[in-house]
Amino acid sequence: MQITGKTAIVLMLADPVDHIRGTLLINDQFVALGLDAVIAPIHVQPGDLAQCLDAVRLMHNVRGLGITIPHKIAAVPLMDELSPSARRLGAVNFIRRNPDGTLAGTNTDGIGFVTGLAVNGVELNGKRALVVGVGGVGRAIALALVDKGLQELVLANRDAAKAEALAREIAELAPACRVRVVEAHGPDALDGIDLLVNATSLGMRQGDPLPLSLDRLGRETVVAEVIVNPAMTPLLEAATARGCKIVGGAEMLKPQPRLVAEFFGLIQ
Repeated sequence: MQITGKTAIVLMLADPVDHIRGTLLINDQFVALGLDAVIAPIHVQPGDLAQCLDAVRLMHNVRGLGITIPHKIAAVPLMDELSPSARRLGAVNFIRRNPDGTLAGTNTDGIGFVTGLAVNGVELNGKRALVVGVGGVGRAIALALVDKGLQELVLANRDAAKAEALAREIAELAPACRVRVVEAHGPDALDGIDLLVNATSLGMRQGDPLPLSLDRLGRETVVAEVIVNPAMTPLLEAATARGCKIVGGAEMLKPQPRLVAEFFGLIQ
């Protein structure tokens, strides 16, 4: 890929950035789509996020931004406009820089995740799913799963109050879906679960503990990750050893480059 003054620049903001591999996939997809566009990771600490976004408003060849840990929620009040999905989720994962310098945020995490599951043959309607972690990406995934007709959604989070708040919200939005909160390391967290989703960052760094106890993980449970690097997290390795079907974190990203290109106006 040759980068020139005509290339649409997209920046991926994160803290830290040494784990970022999703940009490789997105760049490959930009090439496959025939786009003169490139995305690159930029290390921005939380205290500098607002100043960084103000600078982007002045960068006329920056078409937009990818937003990942830990900025997805913090970026929301800094937007000039939000898509319905971003407003509903209270988190953004892509930001478009409009020609006038205003910033518009959206969230494609949920649709990307459920699309990745569908491509891998995972049925959601009438199933029971456990989502561990209810931060920006976990919240997006939980709401997207419910939209696909889950019978039951189980939530687990280090801060139980956040899980309880999301459970109440989902119960109002989707009364047909049973919603409950469990302790991730509790003995009954995996009972009757068809799909386990790790939406935490545990497994990204060497030596991280598992996000939950796997003592009662059965081979009938599908185990899915949001972590892209490493491709095989300790959770996925443990699930494979138990004979479970697994879905890696990259599967959530694969459907998103086209969605992002459309949002940025790179394709119609």
